[in-house]
Parts: sequence; C-alpha cells; structure tokens
Amino acid sequence: MIWCVEDDENIRFLELYTLQQTGYEAKGFGSGSEMWDQMKKEKPDLVILDVMLPGEDGVEILQRLRNFPDTRSIPVIMATAKGTEYDKVQSLDLGADDYLVKPFGMMEMVSRVKAVLRRVQAQGVKHLLQIKGLIINLDEHTVTADDQKVVLTYKEYELLKLFLSNPGIAFTREQLFDEVWGTEYVGESRTVDMHIRTLRQKIGAYGGMIQTIRGVGYRLEVHP
Repeated sequence: MIWCVEDDENIRFLELYTLQQTGYEAKGFGSGSEMWDQMKKEKPDLVILDVMLPGEDGVEILQRLRNFPDTRSIPVIMATAKGTEYDKVQSLDLGADDYLVKPFGMMEMVSRVKAVLRRVQAQGVKHLLQIKGLIINLDEHTVTADDQKVVLTYKEYELLKLFLSNPGIAFTREQLFDEVWGTEYVGESRTVDMHIRTLRQKIGAYGGMIQTIRGVGYRLEVHP
C-alpha cells in the first residue's frame, strides 16, 4: 500500500491513478492530519510526501515518522517544488529514502517507488526500537545512545524496552512490577525507583525523558 500525501487534488489524482494502473494499492491524503488519522488504523508500505502542505508540512511529518518506533521504518519519498540542493540534502538527512523534484513525470515516480521498495526489501527488516538517538536492537539485545554502547542489566533493559514501546504512556509502579518483574513478584516501590534511577544515569542525556509522574509512576516523554 502506497500513500500519497499531497494537497493539490489534481496531482494527487494523477499519482493515485498511475500507481493503481501499475499494480499498486494506493490511498491519497490532502494533509498530514488526514494521514495521521489513517495511521491509527493501518501502516503503509511507502509514503510519497509533499513538502509544502497546509498545517503540518512535509518536513515536520517526516520528523514525526522517524521519531516513533512504529513508524520510523516506513520508507518515505519526499516531493518538493523547490529542487535546491539544500532541500534535497535536508530531506535525506532527516531520514527520507529518496526525493522527487516537481514537476516530475509519473513514470519517474513509479521508478523511484520500485527502487526504494527493492532497497528496503533487500536490507530486510531490522527489529529496532528508537526515539531520537536512543536505540534498542531487539535482535542483538543491545542498547546505544548516540552511537555509544550502553550496558544495562536485564531489568533495566526490560524497563527501557517497555518505555520505548509505549512513549507518552504513564505506568504505575505496580504495572512496572507486573510487566518487568512478573505478576508473582512481591517487592517494594523503591525497587522500581532504584532501577529507574540507574537506568536514567546510564542513558545519559536521554535519562530526562523518563519522567516521574507524582502519585502515579513513570512515563517516557518525547518532544519533537
């Protein structure tokens, strides 16, 4: 499934028509808010994302896609009318997989879609949880912060994995016990507090994202 996020209705129609005629399923959205609403229900295989959009622009959408674990691996092709080297480099630096410069031909678009999908399939799926420079590799059972390896205990690792999998969600100490230590574990709240404290220290600058919610527990707070 290919998503086309483009506010120009005529261009969006051409993109969808061409993709569908070449064998792809495709959906179109006129704004980022429409796309995010649909993202709650399903995930696309690739997004063709216009830079100039009403409200949240394409660059902001790309940053949000790359900041959250459940969307960071979705391939994105940026479409820009500017075509300057800076815009191309900025898009690629922010995590775009390719770019199209308007006006572009529909068959060029299809060619780039095919190339990006081939490249992604060849790379295989990497099982990562990532927020900004903080990354858990679930296959290797490793943690890095800004490319620096972080050595965690098993419980610290499980706590961090839970937080990265659920950004913005507040957990009570009892919930953390159930999820990390197991439902049969009997302990005191300071056990969780101690592990949170050492986890914060070990992940350095990212430790501040794990916030204490007074009277409740803890939450991983992510800001753009």
